[in-house]
Amino acid sequence: MKFAIGGSLKVAFRPWVEGLENIPAEGPAILASNHLSFSDSFFLPAVLDRKVTFIAKAEYFTSPGVKGKLTAAFFKGVGQLPVDRSGSRGAGEAAVRSGVDVLARGELFGIYPEGTRSPDGRLYRGKPGGLARVALASGAPVIPVAMIDTEKIQPPGQVVPKLMRPGIRIGEPLDFSRYHGMENDRFILRSVTDEVMYEIMKLSGQEYVDIYATAAKRRIADEEKAAKAAKAAKAAKAEADKAEGTDRPGS
Repeated sequence: MKFAIGGSLKVAFRPWVEGLENIPAEGPAILASNHLSFSDSFFLPAVLDRKVTFIAKAEYFTSPGVKGKLTAAFFKGVGQLPVDRSGSRGAGEAAVRSGVDVLARGELFGIYPEGTRSPDGRLYRGKPGGLARVALASGAPVIPVAMIDTEKIQPPGQVVPKLMRPGIRIGEPLDFSRYHGMENDRFILRSVTDEVMYEIMKLSGQEYVDIYATAAKRRIADEEKAAKAAKAAKAAKAEADKAEGTDRPGS
């Protein structure tokens, strides 16, 4: 299924790619990418000869009915790995275990250090709990990747993608073997993550924001909620003023 979907994407969207020579022909490696669109996990594998395994919510694989089975088959076919978010530390621990297992098999593991899609196309602070811990525990090189314009193809909430050319820039591998065995040192985890995010920023040309994308999404949601409330209050006041004017003598 990977080759069928990948071939279709390449024909329909004609993605351009730079730095393919930085992907090893064999052996484990971590592909650390910015995250602009739901389609990122499909375009990146489409331009590579090797399989890339990303993690995905377990709910995508366990939904009931025919639609649920088709969804599960699709995600498995494109190399998505279900992660159970239950447990004391949730998805973070599950992601680390899954990543280390994939790399131990000598395969490619894909991860989004921001933890979620960018809400506005900017690059946000990387979360150290996933990427850095997997890199230090496995000893695998980290290859920074920049997805270009995928948010324009399929913005959040848009089902039908727009036909246009996305781009993919693949940077040179980063070696963090000097920190092996230090995956529980939060200062080392932060340093490794920031170094990777800096390389992604250089590749993507995105504006960097030193807060987590999840916090930015909450702030945007709060601002939208406040704007709607202000608009509703303004409309209610206008109606009240209109009614008051109608009730006055001589109106």
